[in-house]
Amino acid sequence: MPILITDAPPVLTPPVPPRKRWTREACAPLEAAGLFEIERLELVNGELISKMGKNRPHVHCATLIFEWLLATFGSGVVNFEAPIDVHPFDNPANEPVPDIIVLKRGLRAILSGNPQPEDLHLVVEVADTSLAFDLSTKAALYARAGIDEYWVLDINGRCLFVHRDPTAGRYASVTSYGQDEAVAPLSAPESEFRVGQALLP
Repeated sequence: MPILITDAPPVLTPPVPPRKRWTREACAPLEAAGLFEIERLELVNGELISKMGKNRPHVHCATLIFEWLLATFGSGVVNFEAPIDVHPFDNPANEPVPDIIVLKRGLRAILSGNPQPEDLHLVVEVADTSLAFDLSTKAALYARAGIDEYWVLDINGRCLFVHRDPTAGRYASVTSYGQDEAVAPLSAPESEFRVGQALLP
């Protein structure tokens, strides 16, 4: 049975030394030089986050979700690891790169720049080592942007967290679906996704 989550899980973070704060403007020369492609970086809250080192279960699960979304929405609107814009207030220090996005309009309609929050049906992150980050930092970022629906597949917990109803900078509805349960995206209510079909046996 799906479990409604009313409070975000507590996130404990160890103290860290001071870090350089980045902006999109400061990152532009690095991106132009190809560093972001080589290192597979994303900018979140002024920090450069490495998306390298994805293990085989992560790749496997992301691919299975991607294939299901392609079959459901069509190839013209599903992107793998594409940067997006967020709320204008957050944009200067953020350029997240979700694992998968589903666009409301075809690829040819967005010829320059990043997709805007209003262009997005669904944002998906696949989490093994990044679960706390995806459920807290990224969820807040996407909620402030007003992204209608955000999924986090928890590989280790074998469940899917579905975030909906972005209100006042947070998702008012967060529901956990177990591996034997199914959920339909808001934008494709007739198509049910069974969580277990994206998980390793």
